[in-house]
Amino acid sequence: MTDFWPAVYALIPSVGVGILFFFAMRAIIRSDRTERLAMAELDAQADAAARQERAAQESSTSSR
Repeated sequence: MTDFWPAVYALIPSVGVGILFFFAMRAIIRSDRTERLAMAELDAQADAAARQERAAQESSTSSR
């Protein structure tokens, strides 16, 4: 039992680094997911605006 606590103390830095790595990777993945959702929303808005502009041009061209 005398060798147990030194072994635990030796593992603490590795476990700490592992926990930090986990949270860093989780933050990166979450931010990437959020950025992809925001970009998809912006693309959808741009597509809708382009469709609306095309429809307006077609209606003004056909009314002449």
